[in-house]
Amino acid sequence: MTPLPSLATAKRLREEAFYRPRHVVLVADPALPMAGLLARNLAAGGFRGRLFVCGMASDGFEQVASLAELPVTPDLAVLALPAEALEPAMAALGAKGCPAAVVPGAAPDLAGIVARTGVRALGQGSFGICVPGIGLNASLSHLAPRKGRLALICQSSAIARAVLDWAEAESVGFSHVIGIGGNADLGFAHALDWLSRDPGTGAILLDLRRIKNRRMFVSAARAAARTRPVVALRAGGRLEDASGTADAVMEAVLRRAGVLRVEGLDDLLSAAETLARVKLAARGGAGDRIAIVSNATGLAQLAADAVLAGGARLAALSPEALSSLAIGLPQGWSGRNPITLGPLAGTALGEGAAMLAALPEVDAVIALHAPVAGENAETTATALAAAAQATRAAPVLVAWAGQATAGPQRAALARAGLAVFASPEAAARGALHLSQDRRNRRAAAELPGREVLALMPDRAAVAALFARIRAEGRCELTEDEALSVLAAYGLPVAQGRVAACVEEAVAAAGALGFPVVLKLRSPDIRRKTEIGGVALGLRSEAAVRDAAAAMRANAARLRPEARIEGFLVQREERPGTELRLRLGEDAMFGPFIGFGLGGTAADLLGDEALDLPPLNDALAKGLIGRSRAGRLLAGYRDHPPAEREAVEAALVRLSQIAVDFPEILALGINPLLARADGVVALDAGCTLRPVGQAGMLAIPPYPEEWVAPWTTRGGETLTLRPIRPEDAEAHAAFFARLTPEDIRWRFFSQLKELPPQQIARMTQIDYDREMAFVAVRQAGRVEELLGVARLIREPDGETGEFAVIVDRRMKGQGLGRRLMERLFDWARAQGIATIAGQVLADNAPMLAFTRSLGFTLKRSAEDEEVFDARRAVGPVAEAISPPP
Repeated sequence: MTPLPSLATAKRLREEAFYRPRHVVLVADPALPMAGLLARNLAAGGFRGRLFVCGMASDGFEQVASLAELPVTPDLAVLALPAEALEPAMAALGAKGCPAAVVPGAAPDLAGIVARTGVRALGQGSFGICVPGIGLNASLSHLAPRKGRLALICQSSAIARAVLDWAEAESVGFSHVIGIGGNADLGFAHALDWLSRDPGTGAILLDLRRIKNRRMFVSAARAAARTRPVVALRAGGRLEDASGTADAVMEAVLRRAGVLRVEGLDDLLSAAETLARVKLAARGGAGDRIAIVSNATGLAQLAADAVLAGGARLAALSPEALSSLAIGLPQGWSGRNPITLGPLAGTALGEGAAMLAALPEVDAVIALHAPVAGENAETTATALAAAAQATRAAPVLVAWAGQATAGPQRAALARAGLAVFASPEAAARGALHLSQDRRNRRAAAELPGREVLALMPDRAAVAALFARIRAEGRCELTEDEALSVLAAYGLPVAQGRVAACVEEAVAAAGALGFPVVLKLRSPDIRRKTEIGGVALGLRSEAAVRDAAAAMRANAARLRPEARIEGFLVQREERPGTELRLRLGEDAMFGPFIGFGLGGTAADLLGDEALDLPPLNDALAKGLIGRSRAGRLLAGYRDHPPAEREAVEAALVRLSQIAVDFPEILALGINPLLARADGVVALDAGCTLRPVGQAGMLAIPPYPEEWVAPWTTRGGETLTLRPIRPEDAEAHAAFFARLTPEDIRWRFFSQLKELPPQQIARMTQIDYDREMAFVAVRQAGRVEELLGVARLIREPDGETGEFAVIVDRRMKGQGLGRRLMERLFDWARAQGIATIAGQVLADNAPMLAFTRSLGFTLKRSAEDEEVFDARRAVGPVAEAISPPP
């Protein structure tokens, strides 16, 4: 496993310098317009630390003639300078010990400047940093953001200004605004890492353009989305790739990380309005059961249409619920969902919303108001606000339609903290965002079954094939070569033989048995059907001869430059559903897997769902379910159902090929026939990357290289390996066998069971950020988990926090020691220098165990009931003393 990349030539990142600075210096050229704006914003923000300015005079700052004369070391520098003045300034800052800088202007060589000076930077073209909680406004904003729980990470300054302008009108506040700009040095990952640990951040908005490091971004986004909603907007995706593939890959990446993707600025602001103010109640299900209450039938119908069109459901109200509503609501209400109360509803609108929110069959309530002549709108709005604030069950989203009279009421409701919108459709989008966010985050943390597809590929055969192709000076595989790669990974392929000439093709057809398919074999012709290079249903030797002659003639006429290397003869397969599976390459996120309807018209059908390798059975099932082809597999009319599990297995096998051979640029199967008795690949193509190039997956694959057998002192052989998502059930069973004392010593509390979310967190790990080694015993068809040792990389990248626990039945077998040794090996491979952890003072066995492993123990300064254990990672043989 490749360690997370780092800037070896730059100082280690000190996140606090950016987001909790004590001293800030503005280094500015007063001739630049941004210098005055930055100075005004910094001075007016109410910053709690010291502000210095160098290069210009400005009120609210301590002025210094040069950076060398600064009386203290600044934590953060804001550089409003022309490009040619940046490096001297950053060199002076580096000499002073300043670790962090914001670069709002142009800086073509910022990455090089960072490497040479050691000062980490946001930019070029950074919007700046706002942390309202400490009064820091080092930004190019036209207004000061108010304090709140929403965070914005942006690349576009224009989008940042638009969001802040909207937020001020809606009384929405921010915990952070972070301008990534061109992310020449620091990108999204470091900001997401900080925000994922910030208790003051409730939701995160992302404005994405360019991702510098795909693996670090996905890792950080996934970590952030585990604990709070994360919403992403991508501008310019279709502009860069009109086919839409790049946009679809981006959406797949975000879905895999648990991030909600929105389509435009309206959608982003709608999501911000919702997620900054409300959240779904902790109820089961998808969170998509919506109840609507309105003082107008037309608005209720518009909202209902929008909810249903968005894929959510109108909540089905039970007879008991309808009876209780009938008691509390005025006469003449509609009696069903959506509920209409009539134009004179008044305060009953708020009462109805509160009653609906309390029902267990409702996940979210949309309350709609249309202006009414003679109504006391302020009283109605006050009652609605009180109802929405009082409920602790389903959230209430408000649409107060209109503008002339409705605008002031919406502003008042926003100031009261409600999620309020100008139209029924916008409120419905807000409810849909809540549901989609829950669905995405649950899918990202879904617990798969414990069954793992057993793959026994012939990797050596594929490697030898690729070596021969390289030796021949080519990157394109022929169809039969590509099919042989699939066959080496256990994917069924059509029986076939290569024939150098017509007579060999006739003989091959006779050996395979009629009817057969004849295909022209050429490394230069990718789409053989376009020149008549495929003939189906050949039932005699004469038919094979005639087809071969026609193919050669067509090739000579239409593609005279193409090399013809004979024919491929295949046994004709029975019909089935034609699918296309492909492994492709995205410029930003690397390898991806596509699935959809196949055949010669596959490109025109527009049916392709995308995901990222590596895939397991659960992810393959989800990928199939997002395509139209997935519905056909269930069977329809006179078409019997296909074996869906075989299709899922084909996707997992394709994913494993991508993991094992990063030199593959593209690999496609079209068609893959899916039938009731399984699948078979009829045609395939494969392209290798140029020599020396290799793809990098955005999500690290399962680290097979760390799987190894180990023998206990009692002579039993166990498997020690990294944990995987399919261990969820075994992990829960392992926890259930622990004694209350073991649980308290490991988790520092008395837990009766691990909730599913925590099991998901402990089994679906990011192998770049952490490692958990498990010891397993094969018990029939399933594995029994006997011990776990875990190491989580700290933000500094140089320290890891460990934890270890072993089944009491295995005590005295040396298992805990061996698991820790594996952690030390992994830490060393990842560049982690120090391992630390905490041990309860009454856990005498663990205190003795850690001492024997070379840890130093010191009573914690924060809690005298806890010992801090710390150990440098060194050669295992030297650092670990033998057990007593």
